Amino acid sequence: PTVTGRGDAGGGRSRLGAALQRVRARLGGIPGVSTVLDVQHRYVEARGSALAASITLYGFLALFAVTVLAIAVLGFLSAGGAEIARNLPRHLGLNGSAARLVHDSVDSARRSRAATTVVGLVGLAWTGTSLAIVVGDAYNAAWRVERRGTIDRVLGAAWLGGAAVALAAGGLATAAWSVLPGGFAPLVVVVTLTTNTALFVWTSWILPNRRVPWRASLAAAAIGAVALEGLKMLGAYAVPHLVARSSEVYGTIGVVFALLVWLLVFGRVVVYVALIEARGWEHHHGDHELDVEVPALPGR
Repeated sequence: PTVTGRGDAGGGRSRLGAALQRVRARLGGIPGVSTVLDVQHRYVEARGSALAASITLYGFLALFAVTVLAIAVLGFLSAGGAEIARNLPRHLGLNGSAARLVHDSVDSARRSRAATTVVGLVGLAWTGTSLAIVVGDAYNAAWRVERRGTIDRVLGAAWLGGAAVALAAGGLATAAWSVLPGGFAPLVVVVTLTTNTALFVWTSWILPNRRVPWRASLAAAAIGAVALEGLKMLGAYAVPHLVARSSEVYGTIGVVFALLVWLLVFGRVVVYVALIEARGWEHHHGDHELDVEVPALPGR
């Protein structure tokens, strides 16, 4: 009876797999759907969820280092008094334990600002370059190439500088959207999408272990630019409200959760952009079949 049950289960899985294949074949005939299905198949094949999780982790650690550095700067600014430590939580819209955490952090940084600055700089240098490496891993996985080694951390430092410039320019343009007259809205959109596209092109050019013309990354970079702008809008308007509500109900954990959700979506955007870019190159230039050595397993 046990053997029969296993056979029935195996047969059920086979029938389900065959049914999914038929559905996929029918959907593939719809314009654009076959491309989406192929990109999703590549995402699963490249273990895209694990790559996105790595970007989320190191992005959070890098954000933590930036926060430490920012607190150190606030410590220098508030050296003459404790007004900044008292007022900052209110300006950030924080309440409860999250507000107390920010107040205590800034107040402590005021008393130990030199040490906090060193910790912030060292932490940012390490976690920032580690973030660059895992972002490069997403592109390397999409293009099926390996890391270069130690040089990746050096290139990661260069990537951080360019990314900071692009993000700062795009962030300023997004912030200007809410204060400029409505007639400037199209210009703001053009500027933000251009800086976002430049960020993805810069990432594709410097981090992966392969060399293709930068124009090959433009289409995927433009898609990533639109997705990133949507995330930035969400981060500028929706996340602060979520953080404020979460800080009241769940305290500091709620703030961390809101940031992690944003970073997780951002990580998936990066992975999908890399996969779309690699697929576009294969579509125009073809691909190569390589012999790969794998461990010898029974029945393989």
